[in-house]
Amino acid sequence: MPLLLLVSILWALSFSLTAHVSALGAPFVTAARSVLAALVFLPFLNTKGLGPRRALAFAGIGALQFGLMYLLYITSFRWLRPSEVALFTIFTPIFVTLADDLLARRWSWRILLTAAITVLGTGICVWTDLRRAGLIRGFLVMQAANACFALGQVLYRRLAPLSGKRDRDLMGLLYLGAAAVAVGSAAPGLSWTRVSAMTLHQGLVLLYLGVVASGLGFFLFNAGARRSDMGTLAIFNNLKIPLAILAAGLVFREVVDWSRLMTGGLVIACAFGWNAVIGARS
Repeated sequence: MPLLLLVSILWALSFSLTAHVSALGAPFVTAARSVLAALVFLPFLNTKGLGPRRALAFAGIGALQFGLMYLLYITSFRWLRPSEVALFTIFTPIFVTLADDLLARRWSWRILLTAAITVLGTGICVWTDLRRAGLIRGFLVMQAANACFALGQVLYRRLAPLSGKRDRDLMGLLYLGAAAVAVGSAAPGLSWTRVSAMTLHQGLVLLYLGVVASGLGFFLFNAGARRSDMGTLAIFNNLKIPLAILAAGLVFREVVDWSRLMTGGLVIACAFGWNAVIGARS
């Protein structure tokens, strides 16, 4: 749980920062972020005894969870504001629970209820007026991104313990898979004119997103997912959102509806309590 909490704090800054580089194009931003993350973890890569099929499996997980997910995530900014992108990520806990149930061929209604309570609490924090052109398209793109991220973390949580490897041994493979998808997508339509016009501010944002938010963040999140129960994992998929609102109010002095934030936070706290109860009973 401490690892997931740390990542939630790191990611609380990412929604607004991503908007500053979305003009560079989803393929380029995804490629830059993935390559930077891969460079951070390639020195730790250790595939000894892993076997080619399992190594490819982990690269495939990275391609799905980080590469394809981030392509869809950045693309959604064509139709959505940063606050709306944050809002539409709230359904990820549902996807996490359903993906785990599908792979296990079971129906965990208690964990699904935990995820639903989390979605409700987060929705209270960030819900806004949704009557705007292009919103449905952006919503659907974000749900595809949510599904990719959810399935990737569930697959990693299942396969990583079977590999006999530490998380840092494997993350290079995941980021290589993500980079392959991202670079392959960016190469055909790469606009060097747009990239060469990148400002210093955009470069620093890309560096943060690639090294910290992606490199360190995804590593710690998957490590935390490997050590957490499904209910806790579902809740932490959304905790970054109220934390982002809290940071906006306390750090950046933005206008925040504190009553909604407190109400939503209490509902999320109830999800933690419910998850603790069902965990004690199981």
